[in-house]
Amino acid sequence: MYTATTHDITVTVVPTFLEDQSDPEEHRFLWAYTIRIENSGAVTVQLLNRHWVITDARGQVEEVRGPGVVGKQPVLEPGEHFEYTSGCPLTTPSGMMVGSYQMTTRDGEGFDIEIPAFSLDSPHESQRLN
Repeated sequence: MYTATTHDITVTVVPTFLEDQSDPEEHRFLWAYTIRIENSGAVTVQLLNRHWVITDARGQVEEVRGPGVVGKQPVLEPGEHFEYTSGCPLTTPSGMMVGSYQMTTRDGEGFDIEIPAFSLDSPHESQRLN
């Protein structure tokens, strides 16, 4: 489990290697990751956009930007949380992800919150570098 808190918003990530959907002989490795976003602050916020930096074991970097998460732009009142699960394919048996969410308050104040760096390790990697 990986956790980061920015502006009273806590992001927790739990990655899981999907052995049954991966095929090491074809260089296809797949992970699911579940993210929980908790608003511990006193202000209502909305998640507008996401930004991911995904790095594989060879050091190749892919950046992903887009609106919301899993087709949603959730609004979080104080004390509320939002949880979702998504996935990441790689052609290497390990890698890592890190990113940020662009948030806004009801007053239109925008800010970014950190998604903690998390390791994507499979049992097919003899040396874990992440």
